[in-house]
Amino acid sequence: MAKIGLYRPQQYRPFGLHTVGSLDGGFVLRIGRFPDQVVRVGILLVAAVIAMVLIRERFVPESFGELGHYRADAIPTIESQAIRYAGSLICIDCHDEQGAIKSASYHRTLTCEICHGPSAAHAEDYESQLPVVERDSRTACLPCHQYLPSRPTGFPQIIEQLHNPPQPCIGCHDPHDPTPPEIPGSCAACHAQIARTKSVSHHFQLSCETCHETSPEHLQSPRSFLPKRPTSREFCAGCHGTIADAAPSAPQVDIAAHGDRYLCWQCHYPHFPEG
Repeated sequence: MAKIGLYRPQQYRPFGLHTVGSLDGGFVLRIGRFPDQVVRVGILLVAAVIAMVLIRERFVPESFGELGHYRADAIPTIESQAIRYAGSLICIDCHDEQGAIKSASYHRTLTCEICHGPSAAHAEDYESQLPVVERDSRTACLPCHQYLPSRPTGFPQIIEQLHNPPQPCIGCHDPHDPTPPEIPGSCAACHAQIARTKSVSHHFQLSCETCHETSPEHLQSPRSFLPKRPTSREFCAGCHGTIADAAPSAPQVDIAAHGDRYLCWQCHYPHFPEG
């Protein structure tokens, strides 16, 4: 069994690692006047630094850092890859008419090869290497326009099984200018998720214009003419205030005392105001 040693001030050694037995039969590590727990943490830190150095030597490429925070050998690797994409500027050199139409449409930010695929070979030999042209299917449009809740409100989306099945998209929409052939007749055409939520709420009978003042231009250029939203509690009080002339089933509150300084929609979601 290890002897239990008691350190007195004159017994401390200024440097060097030494041990003394503890009451439980183990050892207490000391370096100078540093206590056991500090010595053990220090040993772990030193071991971690050594491990990091060894890992870096083993896994970090030799060319890393020659050109900044980058692997220099990646450049010749990338240069050796075959060029597959031509770029929209090359396409417009020949297809200037389509380019002019697209540049003024909702697809103006898309490159040609997003829909037509890599076209470098077509640019080199335009007669035998034809690009992909999806005319008889819907697969080219669905990756962007299939309904997905995470997409921003107002982005045109469809449910494939319900939207003109099984007609190809190009039958109604020109891909270079995909403006709908007819102006949407309801807000649900673009705001489908909100429409579905409102349809199962107590507000299902209200039209969108009840709360949103919307100009006719919004239907043609939605991002340029945004609808207006209510800005005060008094708007909701028009239906839900104690003196409001509304249906008997509509909840009514003292708007001056209810909710203090908070706006109504900070607690109640207007498209599903059940809370």
